[in-house]
Amino acid sequence: MAVAVYPGSFDPVTFGHLDIIRRASLLTERLVVGVLNNSAKSPLFTVDERVEMIREAVKDLPNVEVKSFSGLTVDFAKNEGATAIVRGLRAVTDFEYELQFSQTNRKIMPTVDTIFLTTSLQYAYLSSSIVKEVASYGGDISEFVPGFVAQKITEKIEKKRGN
Repeated sequence: MAVAVYPGSFDPVTFGHLDIIRRASLLTERLVVGVLNNSAKSPLFTVDERVEMIREAVKDLPNVEVKSFSGLTVDFAKNEGATAIVRGLRAVTDFEYELQFSQTNRKIMPTVDTIFLTTSLQYAYLSSSIVKEVASYGGDISEFVPGFVAQKITEKIEKKRGN
């Protein structure tokens, strides 16, 4: 597989996301992490901030690029010359949700397949939502995200509170 994309909102990027990125980078010549710019959501971080955090976290992976996109994932994949979309699965409920999207994407763009990677067991419970929730109550998130990401989350939350 020459090129694959790994799309998501990554608000914020977690060790679970980074696990999938590292493993997917071993399966492809070029992996493009696509940070979704979804105007319907109100993320903690801007799309540019999320792109920069992921770039910092994957700087040791030479075949990984990080870009933002909006619109359909299959269009992003096509524009990047990708033949595969990588998705991480934590639980059966993720599979049901992701299967529907992968089948729809395959119908829209038959030349792009979806590859599912199961999250490593140590991150199976982890989500960006959980990280933000724990951080919002002052909990320790050092086991969930890289240190520099934890610092940025804390700064954002304090700024929102007006501290």
